[in-house]
Amino acid sequence: MPISLARRGGTPWLAAVGLFGVLLGWAATASRADEPMPLIGYTEGRNDLPDGQFANWVTHRACVVRADGMGRRVLAEDLVRTENSWTQFAGWSPDGTKAVIITLWESPENAEWERSHRTFRMTEGWLVDTCLLDLATGAVTNLTAVDRVSIHNAGLFFLPDGSGYGFTASINGIFKPHMMDRDGRNKRDVSGAGEGFAYGYTASPDGTLISYHEDYQVHISRADGSDKRRIETGYPFNFAPGWSPDGEWLLFVAGEHYDCHPHVVRKDGSGLRKLADRGGYRGVVERLKHPDFHSESSDVPVWARDGRSVYYTAQVGEAVELMRVSLDGRVEQLTESKPGVRHYHPTPSPDGRSLLFGSDRSGVMQLYVARADGMEARPVTSVPADSCAMHGHWQTRE
Repeated sequence: MPISLARRGGTPWLAAVGLFGVLLGWAATASRADEPMPLIGYTEGRNDLPDGQFANWVTHRACVVRADGMGRRVLAEDLVRTENSWTQFAGWSPDGTKAVIITLWESPENAEWERSHRTFRMTEGWLVDTCLLDLATGAVTNLTAVDRVSIHNAGLFFLPDGSGYGFTASINGIFKPHMMDRDGRNKRDVSGAGEGFAYGYTASPDGTLISYHEDYQVHISRADGSDKRRIETGYPFNFAPGWSPDGEWLLFVAGEHYDCHPHVVRKDGSGLRKLADRGGYRGVVERLKHPDFHSESSDVPVWARDGRSVYYTAQVGEAVELMRVSLDGRVEQLTESKPGVRHYHPTPSPDGRSLLFGSDRSGVMQLYVARADGMEARPVTSVPADSCAMHGHWQTRE
């Protein structure tokens, strides 16, 4: 596939004058639109502690920062009053007034057992809930604690019709897609009697269908879990399906574990095609300076807002670069980096004009905002050298 290289002028950082100009441009745009500067939610915390991922996890906090890099603040600090607890930023309400915060607690004994056995044990020693934080009032609502069905609840999203939420609960150690009403009640399993490991659960834009992978095979069903069908790809590993903006396509990675690439398929299972190759990239980004078991974070492709292209990351030479591919297979390389530099978690802004992503181009894992083509990148986080910034989410607006 042809690759067009964007020119970078030999440096990953903007000159001071250039950065000042970009910040003025952001301020002017917000002023003209008579809207506040959009926020970016993310998670930050230590990544240098040598005693395993649990030691680093308990330092992690959900944060927000303005898209110009100003106004950083830690959210929902009352959720981490209990020892061995931490928070993660996990999304926004459709109108952008509420932040989705995951609150996590693990017993040190369970963490020690998991590290010695090099596997997670989700049947005990955990308490994971998903909360909504009202930014205006600071009120926190723990939705998954209402009529609790599991000790581990995550992956919350808003159903398109406004009737409630989808989330993923661990039932006897097996993750299953669930729905619940707006008040957190009437929780119901919509896995269609599936008994496999399910993940990547989302609803189609019109809310009539859901998709997820179960035992690494993509499934689609009606929103209530009925009419469940498997999308046949011929691959043993299919991961993290995501709906196109028009709801007609699913994007996911497919292939072998750690050798999988962006694919799309129509919602009826037809038209499967590989969009691009990740060039040997394993598809995960290591967060820790002292790696532990499963301490890497999945780095999956995402749709551009217009649905005509896909952002992803790929190995190019000795760096992991930001890439974009159109649905007809035209590939663009959006960054050109020094050996060893990694980019991760690309996320387009709601208006499609900007791109949020992570990178260690400065030597520290920070979040950056650039134009949609990857140009004019500037840091929006400033975590210290012993920490990392991960999983950025643009504030949404209806």
